[in-house]
Amino acid sequence: MTRTRQALTLLAVALLAAVTLQAPAAAAPASTTTFVDITGAGGVVLKANVVAPAGTAKRPAIVFPSSWGLNDLEYLAQANVLAGRGYVVVSYTPRGWWASGGEIDTAGPQDMADLSKVIDWTIANTAADPARIGAAGVSYGAGISLLGSAFDKRIRAVVMMSGWTDLVYSLYGDNTRHQQSAGLLSLAASLLGHPGADLSGKLADFNANRNVAQVQAWARARSAATYLDAINANKPAVLIANAWGDSFFPPDQLVDFFGRLNTPKRLELRPGDHAIAEFTGILGLPNDAWTSLYRWFDQYLAGNDTGIGAEPAVQLRPLNAATESYASWSALNTSTRRYGLGAIRWLDGTGLLGGAPSGGWSKTLPGDLDTVANGGVVLLTNGVGAFTGQQPQIWLPAVDRLRAGVWASERPGTALRIRGIPTVHLNLTGTAAQGTVVAYLYDLDSLGNAKLITHAPVSWLGTATGNRSLDVALSATAYDVPAGHSLTLVVDTTDPLYYDANTFGAAVTVAGGSYVDVPIR
Repeated sequence: MTRTRQALTLLAVALLAAVTLQAPAAAAPASTTTFVDITGAGGVVLKANVVAPAGTAKRPAIVFPSSWGLNDLEYLAQANVLAGRGYVVVSYTPRGWWASGGEIDTAGPQDMADLSKVIDWTIANTAADPARIGAAGVSYGAGISLLGSAFDKRIRAVVMMSGWTDLVYSLYGDNTRHQQSAGLLSLAASLLGHPGADLSGKLADFNANRNVAQVQAWARARSAATYLDAINANKPAVLIANAWGDSFFPPDQLVDFFGRLNTPKRLELRPGDHAIAEFTGILGLPNDAWTSLYRWFDQYLAGNDTGIGAEPAVQLRPLNAATESYASWSALNTSTRRYGLGAIRWLDGTGLLGGAPSGGWSKTLPGDLDTVANGGVVLLTNGVGAFTGQQPQIWLPAVDRLRAGVWASERPGTALRIRGIPTVHLNLTGTAAQGTVVAYLYDLDSLGNAKLITHAPVSWLGTATGNRSLDVALSATAYDVPAGHSLTLVVDTTDPLYYDANTFGAAVTVAGGSYVDVPIR
């Protein structure tokens, strides 16, 4: 074992030990914890634990697959809480991770078969009521749980925290490969799991940008959106909780899936990054996401009316405002405001953002040079923001105008309440056959401090040079731009979060007719 692997393993063990020691005092003293082996599909042994109240009376049960890189100890603190609320809780380590057998299947067919085997075992070996089975998890466990509800009708309720619904979008959103998030997933698999030829081959293809169609087909087979009709037919009650700044699974995919979901449903979005909003709950501390989990399962498994089913289906905590409720995603905004991009001023290298799109101007950007405008570091940047309440910030004058286009709006006397998915339309002239641009939307104060509201990359992968138009949906957001501040757009061509498709020495020219559409309330 290398020193890196030893260090990471010891860190994981320490964190899992902390989880075990943090079980809340509220847990029922009569509950028992048992470590078991469960035989999964093809005879693979899955390591698991059962936390259950004493007695033989039939009870609702919840199955927790562990997160990517963690094992079944992950949920011990919350399992004790749930056992105290009357649930049988079975947590297991998916195949290919830690001491479980087999190779990592990445929520594929074998993982689906394993989940059903775990449910079989739970019904046969505990006081679980077969008519009241739920599945839940964070990240990898979340994705397996939601996918499982398409394949096993016994799953009557799902809570998906920091999960995905479209793995293709998560890997290749707007034709742009996500570099840092995929790199961390690969590192964890190599250090703490058994990736096997399938996953290793797909990750190698992804990083080398080859066999894209095959990688996307593999990812599509591991996406709940692919099986939405089956989920709707099975009608599990589905709670989806995620973070605005999730750098693994950006929330736009959840919005689309949620809109087409026809079961009892709820969508919660909070500030933070991947698994950050749920983290303190995993340690056994009070946590809003886990409180929603209790209420959801109490309502749809235990049969206790918590009132959650009657509440508005969309619950949002904006990045800088109090919690809001909406009956649907479409109710978030009442109108869309178009901000045209204007000519760049020679004096300050900035153009006007606002009014009708104008023509007769252009701004050329180098295709291989970065600026201080960026999406931050995966997990850390937005994760810190979740705890501090502060968005990632740059000093706008430091953005090199030779490397980026900058457009700033006038400063209105009232706040601008952005709610939804802003979109950017860019007209490009004389482009190379392939390339990438990254658009950032900022809140700019009078001192030049710019807080990141949302961003997204977009790439084009063609075979011909020439003019083209791009439309990019920025990551969903809810943010209030204060009165007297300027809504500001920065466009450059490189961001460390992503692989870019730009060729060395190539340039990207943004031209007139470009604009930003902002959903507002």
